[in-house]
Amino acid sequence: MPQQFLLPDLGEGLTEAEITQWLVQPGDRVELDQPVVEVESAKSIVELPSPFAGVVGELCAQVGDTVHAGEPLLSVVEETEGAEEAPAETREQVLVGYGAAPSAPRRSHAHEGRFGRERRAQPAASAAADTPLLIDPSRRSRVVSPIVRRIAHEAGFEASSLKGSGPDGLVVKADVEAAIAQLAQQRQASAPAPAAPPDEDVRIPITGIREIIGTRLAHARQTIPEATIWMDVDATPLLSAKARLEELTGEHYSFTALLARFAVAGLKRYPALNSSVDDDAHVIVQHAAVHLGIAAQTPRGLMVPVIHGAHELPTAELRDRVAELTARAKAGDFPPAQLTGGTFTLDNYGGFGIDGGAPIINPPEAAILGVGRLADRPWVVGGEVAVRKVCTLTLVFDHRVCDGDVASGFLTWVARCIEEPLLAM
Repeated sequence: MPQQFLLPDLGEGLTEAEITQWLVQPGDRVELDQPVVEVESAKSIVELPSPFAGVVGELCAQVGDTVHAGEPLLSVVEETEGAEEAPAETREQVLVGYGAAPSAPRRSHAHEGRFGRERRAQPAASAAADTPLLIDPSRRSRVVSPIVRRIAHEAGFEASSLKGSGPDGLVVKADVEAAIAQLAQQRQASAPAPAAPPDEDVRIPITGIREIIGTRLAHARQTIPEATIWMDVDATPLLSAKARLEELTGEHYSFTALLARFAVAGLKRYPALNSSVDDDAHVIVQHAAVHLGIAAQTPRGLMVPVIHGAHELPTAELRDRVAELTARAKAGDFPPAQLTGGTFTLDNYGGFGIDGGAPIINPPEAAILGVGRLADRPWVVGGEVAVRKVCTLTLVFDHRVCDGDVASGFLTWVARCIEEPLLAM
Protein backbone atom coordinates (compact mmCIF):
# COMPACT_ATOMS: atom_id res chain seq x y z
CA MET A 1 0.00 0.00 0.00
CA PRO A 2 1.19 3.60 -0.52
CA GLN A 3 3.36 5.17 2.14
CA GLN A 4 2.65 8.79 3.02
CA PHE A 5 5.37 11.41 3.36
CA LEU A 6 4.24 13.79 6.11
CA LEU A 7 5.42 17.35 6.60
CA PRO A 8 8.14 17.03 9.25
CA ASP A 9 8.76 19.19 12.29
CA LEU A 10 10.77 22.09 10.82
CA GLY A 11 12.18 23.13 14.18
CA GLU A 12 12.16 26.44 16.10
CA GLY A 13 8.43 26.17 16.76
CA LEU A 14 7.48 26.18 13.06
CA THR A 15 4.33 24.13 12.52
CA GLU A 16 3.34 24.98 8.96
CA ALA A 17 4.82 25.63 5.54
CA GLU A 18 3.62 26.68 2.11
CA ILE A 19 4.22 24.53 -0.97
CA THR A 20 6.26 26.65 -3.38
CA GLN A 21 7.34 24.02 -5.90
CA TRP A 22 6.94 20.32 -6.58
CA LEU A 23 10.16 18.67 -7.77
CA VAL A 24 8.38 15.44 -8.75
CA GLN A 25 5.06 14.46 -10.31
CA PRO A 26 2.82 11.38 -10.01
CA GLY A 27 4.49 8.47 -11.77
CA ASP A 28 8.04 9.71 -11.18
CA ARG A 29 10.56 7.29 -9.71
CA VAL A 30 12.19 8.67 -6.53
CA GLU A 31 15.16 7.49 -4.53
CA LEU A 32 15.60 7.59 -0.76
CA ASP A 33 16.54 11.13 0.36
CA GLN A 34 15.86 12.62 -3.10
CA PRO A 35 14.45 16.18 -2.83
CA VAL A 36 10.78 16.04 -3.83
CA VAL A 37 9.21 19.34 -2.72
CA GLU A 38 10.21 22.90 -1.93
CA VAL A 39 8.40 24.53 0.99
CA GLU A 40 8.49 27.98 2.53
CA SER A 41 8.20 28.42 6.27
CA ALA A 42 8.25 31.63 8.26
CA LYS A 43 12.04 31.29 8.46
CA SER A 44 13.31 30.02 5.11
CA ILE A 45 12.72 28.07 1.91
CA VAL A 46 13.93 24.47 2.01
CA GLU A 47 13.82 21.34 -0.15
CA LEU A 48 12.53 18.26 1.66
CA PRO A 49 13.92 14.79 0.83
CA SER A 50 11.74 11.73 0.44
CA PRO A 51 12.00 9.20 3.31
CA PHE A 52 10.91 6.45 0.88
CA ALA A 53 12.05 5.06 -2.46
CA GLY A 54 9.53 4.08 -5.10
CA VAL A 55 7.02 5.67 -7.46
CA VAL A 56 5.17 8.88 -6.60
CA GLY A 57 1.47 8.17 -6.24
CA GLU A 58 -0.55 11.25 -5.26
CA LEU A 59 0.49 14.82 -4.51
CA CYS A 60 -1.59 15.71 -1.47
CA ALA A 61 -1.27 19.49 -1.84
CA GLN A 62 -0.90 22.03 -4.60
CA VAL A 63 1.51 24.90 -5.06
CA GLY A 64 0.30 27.71 -2.79
CA ASP A 65 -1.32 25.39 -0.23
CA THR A 66 -0.35 25.62 3.44
CA VAL A 67 0.41 22.25 5.06
CA HIS A 68 0.78 21.71 8.79
CA ALA A 69 3.29 19.43 10.50
CA GLY A 70 2.09 15.84 10.40
CA GLU A 71 -0.14 16.33 7.34
CA PRO A 72 0.61 14.38 4.14
CA LEU A 73 2.65 15.90 1.32
CA LEU A 74 2.63 12.98 -1.11
CA SER A 75 2.35 9.21 -1.27
CA VAL A 76 5.01 6.82 -2.52
CA VAL A 77 4.41 3.28 -3.79
CA GLU A 78 7.31 0.87 -3.59
CA GLU A 79 8.03 -0.69 -6.99
CA THR A 80 7.45 -4.44 -7.13
CA GLU A 81 8.25 -6.57 -10.16
CA GLY A 82 5.10 -7.81 -11.85
CA ALA A 83 2.72 -5.48 -10.03
CA GLU A 84 2.02 -1.79 -10.03
CA GLU A 85 1.50 -1.58 -6.28
CA ALA A 86 2.50 -3.89 -3.46
CA PRO A 87 2.70 -3.60 0.32
CA ALA A 88 5.95 -2.07 1.46
CA GLU A 89 7.51 -2.23 4.90
CA THR A 90 7.85 1.08 6.61
CA ARG A 91 11.39 2.45 6.41
CA GLU A 92 13.14 4.02 9.36
CA GLN A 93 12.01 7.62 9.58
CA VAL A 94 14.81 10.07 8.77
CA LEU A 95 13.17 13.31 9.98
CA VAL A 96 10.80 14.15 12.77
CA GLY A 97 7.24 13.87 11.55
CA TYR A 98 7.88 11.53 8.61
CA GLY A 99 5.80 8.39 8.42
CA ALA A 100 2.50 6.85 7.47
CA ALA A 101 -0.71 8.41 8.65
CA PRO A 102 -4.27 8.81 7.42
CA SER A 103 -4.99 11.65 5.04
CA ALA A 104 -5.71 15.03 6.56
CA PRO A 105 -7.67 17.89 5.06
CA ARG A 106 -5.72 20.50 3.13
CA ARG A 107 -5.45 24.07 4.26
CA SER A 108 -5.17 26.58 1.46
CA HIS A 109 -4.60 30.30 1.35
CA ALA A 110 -7.60 32.43 0.64
CA HIS A 111 -5.83 33.52 -2.52
CA GLU A 112 -3.27 31.88 -4.79
CA GLY A 113 0.19 32.25 -3.30
CA ARG A 114 1.64 34.74 -0.87
CA PHE A 115 1.44 38.54 -0.67
CA GLY A 116 -0.75 38.66 -3.79
CA ARG A 117 1.39 36.23 -5.78
CA GLU A 118 -0.80 34.44 -8.28
CA ARG A 119 -0.45 30.78 -9.00
CA ARG A 120 1.39 30.37 -12.27
CA ALA A 121 -0.88 29.94 -15.25
CA GLN A 122 -1.01 26.62 -17.03
CA PRO A 123 -0.13 26.43 -20.73
CA ALA A 124 -2.72 27.92 -23.04
CA ALA A 125 -4.92 25.37 -24.75
CA SER A 126 -5.82 27.57 -27.70
CA ALA A 127 -2.78 26.87 -29.89
CA ALA A 128 -3.27 26.85 -33.64
CA ALA A 129 -4.33 23.50 -35.05
CA ASP A 130 -1.31 23.30 -37.34
CA THR A 131 1.21 23.93 -34.52
CA PRO A 132 2.00 20.82 -32.47
CA LEU A 133 2.06 21.48 -28.75
CA LEU A 134 5.38 20.79 -27.06
CA ILE A 135 3.71 20.52 -23.67
CA ASP A 136 1.60 17.46 -22.91
CA PRO A 137 0.39 17.36 -19.28
CA SER A 138 -0.17 13.60 -19.55
CA ARG A 139 3.45 12.95 -20.56
CA ARG A 140 5.90 11.73 -17.93
CA SER A 141 9.36 12.20 -19.38
CA ARG A 142 12.54 11.72 -17.38
CA VAL A 143 14.02 14.85 -15.75
CA VAL A 144 17.12 14.81 -13.55
CA SER A 145 18.26 18.43 -13.42
CA PRO A 146 16.74 20.61 -10.64
CA ILE A 147 17.60 23.67 -12.73
CA VAL A 148 15.60 22.36 -15.69
CA ARG A 149 12.66 21.65 -13.39
CA ARG A 150 12.84 25.12 -11.84
CA ILE A 151 12.99 26.97 -15.17
CA ALA A 152 9.96 25.08 -16.42
CA HIS A 153 8.02 25.57 -13.20
CA GLU A 154 8.68 29.32 -13.23
CA ALA A 155 7.30 29.40 -16.78
CA GLY A 156 4.09 27.67 -15.67
CA PHE A 157 4.52 24.00 -16.61
CA GLU A 158 6.30 20.85 -15.50
CA ALA A 159 9.45 19.80 -17.33
CA SER A 160 8.28 16.17 -17.36
CA SER A 161 5.43 17.14 -19.71
CA LEU A 162 7.93 17.73 -22.55
CA LYS A 163 9.36 15.23 -25.01
CA GLY A 164 13.04 15.10 -24.11
CA SER A 165 15.72 15.46 -26.75
CA GLY A 166 18.52 14.25 -24.50
CA PRO A 167 19.87 10.69 -24.08
CA ASP A 168 17.07 8.14 -23.58
CA GLY A 169 14.46 10.91 -23.89
CA LEU A 170 15.90 13.01 -21.04
CA VAL A 171 14.42 16.51 -20.86
CA VAL A 172 17.21 19.11 -21.15
CA LYS A 173 17.33 22.89 -20.86
CA ALA A 174 16.92 23.40 -24.64
CA ASP A 175 13.59 21.53 -24.52
CA VAL A 176 12.28 23.85 -21.80
CA GLU A 177 13.45 26.97 -23.64
CA ALA A 178 11.68 25.83 -26.82
CA ALA A 179 8.44 25.26 -24.90
CA ILE A 180 8.75 28.70 -23.24
CA ALA A 181 9.17 30.32 -26.66
CA GLN A 182 6.07 28.51 -27.96
CA LEU A 183 4.06 29.63 -24.94
CA ALA A 184 5.13 33.21 -25.52
CA GLN A 185 3.92 33.05 -29.13
CA GLN A 186 0.59 31.57 -28.06
CA ARG A 187 0.03 34.19 -25.40
CA GLN A 188 0.93 37.02 -27.71
CA ALA A 189 -1.50 35.76 -30.35
CA SER A 190 -4.35 35.31 -27.89
CA ALA A 191 -3.69 38.29 -25.61
CA PRO A 192 -6.99 40.05 -24.78
CA ALA A 193 -7.44 43.79 -24.77
CA PRO A 194 -6.27 45.47 -21.53
CA ALA A 195 -8.87 45.03 -18.83
CA ALA A 196 -10.13 47.80 -16.61
CA PRO A 197 -8.71 47.85 -13.07
CA PRO A 198 -10.66 45.61 -10.68
CA ASP A 199 -13.25 47.42 -8.61
CA GLU A 200 -13.04 44.97 -5.71
CA ASP A 201 -10.77 45.11 -2.69
CA VAL A 202 -7.83 42.72 -2.63
CA ARG A 203 -7.54 40.63 0.55
CA ILE A 204 -4.01 39.46 1.32
CA PRO A 205 -3.62 36.95 4.16
CA ILE A 206 -0.95 37.80 6.73
CA THR A 207 1.06 34.59 6.72
CA GLY A 208 4.59 33.28 6.85
CA ILE A 209 7.38 35.82 7.15
CA ARG A 210 4.94 38.75 6.97
CA GLU A 211 3.13 37.42 10.05
CA ILE A 212 6.41 36.92 11.90
CA ILE A 213 7.58 40.44 11.00
CA GLY A 214 4.30 41.98 12.17
CA THR A 215 4.27 40.09 15.45
CA ARG A 216 7.89 40.90 16.33
CA LEU A 217 7.68 44.58 15.44
CA ALA A 218 4.37 45.05 17.26
CA HIS A 219 5.90 43.41 20.33
CA ALA A 220 8.92 45.71 20.07
CA ARG A 221 6.75 48.83 19.92
CA GLN A 222 4.66 47.70 22.90
CA THR A 223 7.43 46.58 25.24
CA ILE A 224 10.61 48.54 24.50
CA PRO A 225 10.99 52.09 25.89
CA GLU A 226 12.93 53.28 22.86
CA ALA A 227 14.66 56.58 22.26
CA THR A 228 15.89 57.97 18.93
CA ILE A 229 18.83 60.23 18.16
CA TRP A 230 20.31 61.25 14.81
CA MET A 231 22.97 63.39 13.19
CA ASP A 232 24.12 64.41 9.70
CA VAL A 233 27.59 63.28 8.64
CA ASP A 234 29.95 64.34 5.85
CA ALA A 235 30.71 61.04 4.09
CA THR A 236 32.95 62.59 1.42
CA PRO A 237 36.20 61.48 3.17
CA LEU A 238 34.92 57.91 3.45
CA LEU A 239 33.99 57.77 -0.23
CA SER A 240 37.46 59.06 -1.13
CA ALA A 241 39.11 56.48 1.13
CA LYS A 242 36.87 53.77 -0.34
CA ALA A 243 37.92 54.68 -3.89
CA ARG A 244 41.59 54.69 -2.90
CA LEU A 245 41.28 51.37 -1.10
CA GLU A 246 39.67 49.76 -4.14
CA GLU A 247 42.37 51.21 -6.38
CA LEU A 248 45.15 49.78 -4.23
CA THR A 249 43.61 46.35 -3.66
CA GLY A 250 41.68 45.84 -6.89
CA GLU A 251 38.74 44.69 -4.74
CA HIS A 252 35.30 46.21 -4.15
CA TYR A 253 34.26 47.52 -0.75
CA SER A 254 30.59 48.41 -0.35
CA PHE A 255 29.47 51.38 1.70
CA THR A 256 27.45 48.99 3.90
CA ALA A 257 30.51 46.82 4.58
CA LEU A 258 32.52 49.82 5.77
CA LEU A 259 29.63 50.98 7.95
CA ALA A 260 29.50 47.47 9.42
CA ARG A 261 33.18 47.75 10.33
CA PHE A 262 32.58 51.09 12.06
CA ALA A 263 29.51 49.79 13.91
CA VAL A 264 31.42 46.78 15.26
CA ALA A 265 34.27 49.05 16.37
CA GLY A 266 31.75 51.33 18.07
CA LEU A 267 30.14 48.43 19.94
CA LYS A 268 33.52 47.43 21.33
CA ARG A 269 33.82 50.94 22.80
CA TYR A 270 30.17 51.11 23.92
CA PRO A 271 29.23 47.49 24.76
CA ALA A 272 26.02 48.52 26.53
CA LEU A 273 24.36 48.80 23.10
CA ASN A 274 25.34 45.21 22.33
CA SER A 275 22.83 43.95 24.86
CA SER A 276 19.40 42.42 25.30
CA VAL A 277 16.88 42.57 28.11
CA ASP A 278 15.67 39.40 29.81
CA ASP A 279 12.21 40.51 30.92
CA ASP A 280 11.51 37.31 32.88
CA ALA A 281 14.71 37.54 34.93
CA HIS A 282 14.68 41.36 35.02
CA VAL A 283 18.32 41.56 33.93
CA ILE A 284 20.27 43.17 31.12
CA VAL A 285 22.45 40.69 29.23
CA GLN A 286 25.53 42.43 27.82
CA HIS A 287 26.88 40.14 25.09
CA ALA A 288 30.57 39.40 24.80
CA ALA A 289 30.34 38.67 21.05
CA VAL A 290 28.98 40.97 18.37
CA HIS A 291 26.55 39.14 16.09
CA LEU A 292 25.75 41.81 13.54
CA GLY A 293 22.38 41.75 11.79
CA ILE A 294 22.11 43.36 8.34
CA ALA A 295 18.55 44.42 7.49
CA ALA A 296 17.75 43.23 3.97
CA GLN A 297 14.73 43.62 1.73
CA THR A 298 13.95 40.30 0.04
CA PRO A 299 11.17 38.93 -2.17
CA ARG A 300 9.77 37.37 1.01
CA GLY A 301 9.80 40.63 2.94
CA LEU A 302 12.16 42.33 5.37
CA MET A 303 14.68 39.90 6.85
CA VAL A 304 17.70 40.37 9.12
CA PRO A 305 20.42 37.79 8.39
CA VAL A 306 23.17 37.73 10.99
CA ILE A 307 26.96 37.76 10.68
CA HIS A 308 27.89 35.75 13.76
CA GLY A 309 31.18 36.65 15.42
CA ALA A 310 31.53 39.91 13.47
CA HIS A 311 33.87 41.27 16.16
CA GLU A 312 36.48 38.66 15.23
CA LEU A 313 36.49 39.32 11.47
CA PRO A 314 39.08 41.49 9.71
CA THR A 315 37.73 44.18 7.39
CA ALA A 316 38.14 42.15 4.18
CA GLU A 317 36.36 39.09 5.59
CA LEU A 318 33.57 41.19 7.06
CA ARG A 319 33.19 42.80 3.64
CA ASP A 320 32.87 39.35 2.03
CA ARG A 321 30.24 38.26 4.54
CA VAL A 322 28.19 41.39 3.89
CA ALA A 323 28.46 40.79 0.14
CA GLU A 324 27.26 37.19 0.57
CA LEU A 325 24.21 38.34 2.53
CA THR A 326 23.44 41.01 -0.05
CA ALA A 327 23.61 38.49 -2.89
CA ARG A 328 21.49 35.95 -1.05
CA ALA A 329 18.87 38.57 -0.22
CA LYS A 330 17.83 38.56 -3.90
CA ALA A 331 16.25 35.15 -3.30
CA GLY A 332 15.57 35.48 0.43
CA ASP A 333 16.48 31.83 1.04
CA PHE A 334 18.46 32.29 4.23
CA PRO A 335 18.73 29.18 6.43
CA PRO A 336 17.00 29.52 9.82
CA ALA A 337 20.31 29.60 11.72
CA GLN A 338 21.35 32.70 9.81
CA LEU A 339 18.25 34.59 10.92
CA THR A 340 18.72 34.15 14.67
CA GLY A 341 21.15 35.21 17.37
CA GLY A 342 21.68 38.85 16.39
CA THR A 343 22.85 41.33 19.04
CA PHE A 344 22.77 44.58 17.00
CA THR A 345 21.32 45.54 13.61
CA LEU A 346 22.57 47.80 10.82
CA ASP A 347 19.86 49.09 8.47
CA ASN A 348 21.18 50.92 5.39
CA TYR A 349 17.87 52.10 3.92
CA GLY A 350 19.62 54.84 1.95
CA GLY A 351 19.59 52.53 -1.05
CA PHE A 352 15.85 53.18 -1.30
CA GLY A 353 16.41 56.92 -1.66
CA ILE A 354 15.40 57.68 1.93
CA ASP A 355 17.14 60.49 3.81
CA GLY A 356 16.30 59.19 7.26
CA GLY A 357 13.87 57.31 9.44
CA ALA A 358 13.26 55.76 12.83
CA PRO A 359 13.77 51.99 12.38
CA ILE A 360 12.17 49.61 14.85
CA ILE A 361 14.46 47.65 17.15
CA ASN A 362 14.71 43.97 16.23
CA PRO A 363 13.99 42.13 19.53
CA PRO A 364 15.61 40.79 21.61
CA GLU A 365 18.29 43.31 20.57
CA ALA A 366 18.55 46.69 22.27
CA ALA A 367 19.58 49.00 19.43
CA ILE A 368 19.56 49.51 15.66
CA LEU A 369 21.59 51.91 13.50
CA GLY A 370 19.86 53.36 10.44
CA VAL A 371 21.73 55.03 7.56
CA GLY A 372 20.11 57.34 5.02
CA ARG A 373 21.08 58.04 1.42
CA LEU A 374 24.21 59.86 0.34
CA ALA A 375 23.10 63.23 -1.03
CA ASP A 376 24.83 66.37 -2.24
CA ARG A 377 24.38 69.07 0.41
CA PRO A 378 26.04 72.34 1.35
CA TRP A 379 28.59 71.78 4.12
CA VAL A 380 31.06 74.03 5.87
CA VAL A 381 34.64 72.87 5.30
CA GLY A 382 37.53 74.98 6.55
CA GLY A 383 35.27 77.95 7.08
CA GLU A 384 33.83 77.82 3.57
CA VAL A 385 30.65 76.32 2.16
CA ALA A 386 31.22 73.37 -0.17
CA VAL A 387 29.08 70.69 -1.78
CA ARG A 388 29.67 67.39 0.05
CA LYS A 389 28.19 63.89 0.17
CA VAL A 390 26.15 63.88 3.38
CA CYS A 391 24.08 61.16 5.02
CA THR A 392 21.96 60.97 8.17
CA LEU A 393 22.75 58.43 10.90
CA THR A 394 19.89 57.40 13.20
CA LEU A 395 20.30 55.33 16.36
CA VAL A 396 17.24 53.84 18.06
CA PHE A 397 18.03 52.28 21.43
CA ASP A 398 16.33 50.67 24.41
CA HIS A 399 16.52 53.25 27.18
CA ARG A 400 16.70 50.46 29.76
CA VAL A 401 20.19 49.38 28.67
CA CYS A 402 21.79 52.83 28.63
CA ASP A 403 21.19 56.57 28.78
CA GLY A 404 21.70 59.21 26.13
CA ASP A 405 25.38 59.76 26.92
CA VAL A 406 26.31 56.21 25.86
CA ALA A 407 24.08 56.29 22.79
CA SER A 408 25.45 59.68 21.76
CA GLY A 409 29.00 58.47 22.29
CA PHE A 410 28.41 55.50 19.98
CA LEU A 411 26.75 57.58 17.26
CA THR A 412 29.47 60.23 17.44
CA TRP A 413 32.13 57.53 17.15
CA VAL A 414 30.57 56.04 14.01
CA ALA A 415 30.22 59.53 12.53
CA ARG A 416 33.88 60.28 13.29
CA CYS A 417 34.90 57.04 11.54
CA ILE A 418 32.97 58.13 8.46
CA GLU A 419 34.60 61.58 8.49
CA GLU A 420 38.04 60.17 9.41
CA PRO A 421 38.10 56.61 7.95
CA LEU A 422 41.70 55.83 8.93
CA LEU A 423 40.59 56.02 12.54
CA ALA A 424 38.84 52.64 12.27
CA MET A 425 40.57 51.14 9.20
